[in-house]
Amino acid sequence: MTNSAMTAEGHSAEQTVFGIIMAVSFCHLLNDTMQSLIPALYPMIKDGYGLDFTQIGFLGLVFQVTASLLQPLIGIFTDKRPLPYSLSVGMGFTLIGLALLAYAHAYWVLLIGAGVVGLGSAVFHPESSRVARLASGGRHGLAQSLFQVGGNFGSALGPLLAAFIVLPRGQHSVAWFSLAALTGMIILWRVGAWYADHRRNNAGRKAAVSALHLPRAKVFAAIGILALLVFSKYVYMTSLSSYYTFYMIERFGVSVQHAQILLFVFLGAVAIGTVAGGPVVDWFGTKFVIWFSILGALPFTLALPYADYGWTVFLTFLIGLILASAFSAIVVFAQELVPGRVGMIAGLFFGFAFGIGGIGAAGLGMVADHMGIEFVYKICSYLPLLGLLTIFLPDIGKGRRHAEKAGK
Repeated sequence: MTNSAMTAEGHSAEQTVFGIIMAVSFCHLLNDTMQSLIPALYPMIKDGYGLDFTQIGFLGLVFQVTASLLQPLIGIFTDKRPLPYSLSVGMGFTLIGLALLAYAHAYWVLLIGAGVVGLGSAVFHPESSRVARLASGGRHGLAQSLFQVGGNFGSALGPLLAAFIVLPRGQHSVAWFSLAALTGMIILWRVGAWYADHRRNNAGRKAAVSALHLPRAKVFAAIGILALLVFSKYVYMTSLSSYYTFYMIERFGVSVQHAQILLFVFLGAVAIGTVAGGPVVDWFGTKFVIWFSILGALPFTLALPYADYGWTVFLTFLIGLILASAFSAIVVFAQELVPGRVGMIAGLFFGFAFGIGGIGAAGLGMVADHMGIEFVYKICSYLPLLGLLTIFLPDIGKGRRHAEKAGK
């Protein structure tokens, strides 16, 4: 029997704990709903505090870089010393950050609030990603996708809630979302108890040994390629999540509330694509999904800057749908490259995604100030070309379809 077939057989013997996966996915929804309030508030904050696009970009930079710098460090630490109840603590930081954002009286307080929310994200993501993998029963693509889709739905809900709650009622209404953070803390405390029990019950169990043996140089090269693919995806996604509302307002003259609803449509497409991508990752493999998710969006990103209103909405929906599953596939691929370092890999890639998103937000804000918001989408349209780098990734992560064929 081949290694692939043995792996598939071993996975089938494990139990997928959907209750735990859905719990961390729901908390991911709560977490990212609260985080997405930050970019959703940009039009209100820009007018209320008299900010320019560069200052708006730096607000996103503080949030995302805080998360990006800390996530890999937390992941490395928890690989050696898991902290089951840290999930609830991370949500507590998000609660504090929301309170600061709600009652900020100056720009510097907004920066601190964004940084504290970023700290909450840094604590939440590596350990919750580990919990999803532990509960996956070997169906890593499905588990990572379900975990991710919670965050995607949360990111989609943020602008919608901002449009119908925060914009009509003002900045102080952000504090209402602290109830969501408190709910997340309670659920994650229960998840932490399951995580602690799982560790105790499996303390004497020998860890599975991966059949994958690649030279260290090849592993480092593959990680570098995956990082470039994350760069292409997240800088493009940042151009939409941070500046799409401004683009639609400036180019098509829609209202702020209408623009927030259009942003919800895009982010909703991302959520749909993510949940659909999980079974595809497990069946066809991570490399196939990476190919399709990044390079497949290229024709639509190239057409977007020249489309009319109706086609713009349709194209952004397609772009979100296609790009959505790339990150889950990249994380699973990297975890297969470096077995046994789940927290480090999750922290590294979540952190890098947040960091590059923050740097991208700041950089694109400066470009928008000097060259105009429409120029941003013209230069970003070429980013999916980096998907061609997928050809240099090692031929691993082929999925259950390949494993079943190999076992016959």
